[in-house]
Amino acid sequence: MNLQTVIGLGPQALVLGLDVGGTTIKAEISDAAGAVLAAGDVATPRGPAAFDAMLTLGDALLDKLAESERARVERAAVLLPGVVDTANSIAVFSANVGWRDIEVGSRFTERWGMPVLIEHDVAAAGWAEWRFGAGGDRGTVCVVIIGTGISGTLSVGGRFVRGGIGQAGEYGHIAVRPDGLPCPCGNTGCVETVASAAAIARAYTRRTGIECDSAAMVFERLANADDDARDGGTRAYDEHARAVVDDAVDALADGLLGVIHAACPERIVLGGGLAGAGEALAQPLRDALAARLRVVPAPEVVLGAFGARAGLTGAALFARYGVLA
Repeated sequence: MNLQTVIGLGPQALVLGLDVGGTTIKAEISDAAGAVLAAGDVATPRGPAAFDAMLTLGDALLDKLAESERARVERAAVLLPGVVDTANSIAVFSANVGWRDIEVGSRFTERWGMPVLIEHDVAAAGWAEWRFGAGGDRGTVCVVIIGTGISGTLSVGGRFVRGGIGQAGEYGHIAVRPDGLPCPCGNTGCVETVASAAAIARAYTRRTGIECDSAAMVFERLANADDDARDGGTRAYDEHARAVVDDAVDALADGLLGVIHAACPERIVLGGGLAGAGEALAQPLRDALAARLRVVPAPEVVLGAFGARAGLTGAALFARYGVLA
């Protein structure tokens, strides 16, 4: 499909995109070439107060523009986490932010005086990666967004697949460790209790007693240890970083097996903050999938083109084209 034929905006239009995460709300105003005219972020408040923060952040960015530029902002898109009923504009549930059954309604449109689209954050991010990013020319692609949680999208035969009320794939809540850790969703041993960025940081702290506030620290220690080993040394705690990453990759591979057998994706795209680990994440996942698959071919595993900006990129593109297709 030629996306220029979809109900889109003209080349002179600007768009406002908001990506609401479990810890941070990020927003940008951009033009058709992707150039950012205004940007900002705020911490995500718990519960319904998050919506007030979204409105205030959008106000602040719009106020940064000159009057002539403000008049060119023709549409906005707000991406929400958790379960989102886009048809009825309801934020159904988010465990990470702590809201349930919030009627979004027309609050954004009335405040900003323009059409505002509501969408699931990972749905838009995964669509952007498939259609404009690392999906390339592949028709059947699974995009896995790994950050505070784990979710993803699936495109089959050149069509973007939506399930139920339009939800993205909740790959992070596939239970793979029956004797594992409790998950905020109420289940036990979900993929994201082991393989999310937050879970990796917590696991490293449990194993070592060293306070770890990010998965990036674990991968950095792993890289330093690997470099040190090549030079003939032995880096302290390297075995712990390796064990934590191995556990995360194994859980992620186990969770993806059902998706791979069901849809036979040609390519798996890794996006979100954890994709910043690069080949230190991608290569072990390739190996883990190859070791597990017997009936269907192992898909390519590649890093997302947009990285941690997949949500903001998806928000801008969704606002511009008006549909995920």
